[in-house]
Amino acid sequence: MRQQRLAFTLAAIFTAFAATSANAATEIQFWHSMEGALGERVNELVEEFNKSNPDYRVNAVYKGNYGESMNAGIAAFRAGNAPDILQVFEVGTATMMHAKGAVKPVQEMSEEAGKPIDPKAFIGAVAGYYSSQDGKLISMPFNSSTVVFYYNKDAFKKAGLDPEKPPKTWEELAQAGQKLKEAGQECGYTTSWPSWSQLETFSSWHNVPYATEDNGFGGLGARLAIDTPLHKRHLENLANMAKDGIFMYGGRGDQPNALFTSGKCAMITGSSGMRANIAKNAKFEFGVSSLPYYADVKGAPQNTIIGGASLWVFAKKSPEVYKGVTEFFHFLAKPEIAARWHQQTGYVPVTIAAYDETKKSGFYDKNPGTEVAVEQLNVETTSNSRGLRLGFLPQIREIEDQEMERIVSGKTSAEDGLKTMVKRGNELLEKFEKSAK
Repeated sequence: MRQQRLAFTLAAIFTAFAATSANAATEIQFWHSMEGALGERVNELVEEFNKSNPDYRVNAVYKGNYGESMNAGIAAFRAGNAPDILQVFEVGTATMMHAKGAVKPVQEMSEEAGKPIDPKAFIGAVAGYYSSQDGKLISMPFNSSTVVFYYNKDAFKKAGLDPEKPPKTWEELAQAGQKLKEAGQECGYTTSWPSWSQLETFSSWHNVPYATEDNGFGGLGARLAIDTPLHKRHLENLANMAKDGIFMYGGRGDQPNALFTSGKCAMITGSSGMRANIAKNAKFEFGVSSLPYYADVKGAPQNTIIGGASLWVFAKKSPEVYKGVTEFFHFLAKPEIAARWHQQTGYVPVTIAAYDETKKSGFYDKNPGTEVAVEQLNVETTSNSRGLRLGFLPQIREIEDQEMERIVSGKTSAEDGLKTMVKRGNELLEKFEKSAK
């Protein structure tokens, strides 16, 4: 009897194990760089997907900042244990594209899975950045941002400026900065992400090339083209404003954001994705407006380019994994999901349907300024404004930031600084071209 009971128990365990194995969800590894509140939002999205899709289980893992996670993903691929999905910042696009044999193009994957992802569903500037020359999506748009203009309405009132009429041109910004200074404001204007804002986006916004070969979309032979009279004029303008105490250089990346949220600087150009942080930490009323431009430049303003990141799929995964990834990407692109992500984070709605959903809900009316980023992006792009497709772009930004620091501090001229950027940047581009061929 005891042996019969033991046999029955073992049979039951085996049956249960077999049933569990048969019904086991396909595991999908997703490495990302969203921390803090953004990480919480990512975990909520993943949990929601897993609950509604029992055949798949996405495991979201934070792998450090954008640079760290991209390096970790590439190293893992070389070691044969890459994740299925990797979040990569926009400046890593060319690197991922030319990582031979490492990437499974998103549109190709979704078509093979029998559930195509349509690039036309996405906002033009977003889809264009992450598409091949023939218009096919290579990676999945996810958290896209762009540079916008924030200003302190309380400081404007104190300086006798109209808080509902922010400066629209660089000339008007300098004039506003002077009045703010005269009213006792310590700093009129600052900028975060100097190279992204003052060179890359500046070029796109004024519809002039940042690099040759259609900013790199036309081939690996692209070289920097920012040593122009317009770029020189702009950096000289920043240097003069710094000399007059109107512009304050606050560092690289997001470091200058604190100058604005603390109230020290009354105006800042920064990521649309920082809006939630300003709303949470600033002790003043603020406004959001479009970027300043030079009114005498033909074709300006055009459109801004995106920042943020997209989701890349690694090659050499099973068809079941690719089906699960395709389902997950379709989930992220649902109008209600993409709209919620946009509204909660400050990133732009990457799909047209999510934008329409947000607009219909009255969100933009209740939160003035939140539509600016979309309006700057949702236009037909040109060869100058589609975005950038350059190798070693993170390293090029380092060079540009370094030279801009020297320019605004008076240690070098705008002309010499731009020449150095172009020379050193092109050396990197030449190196990348050789390594990618």
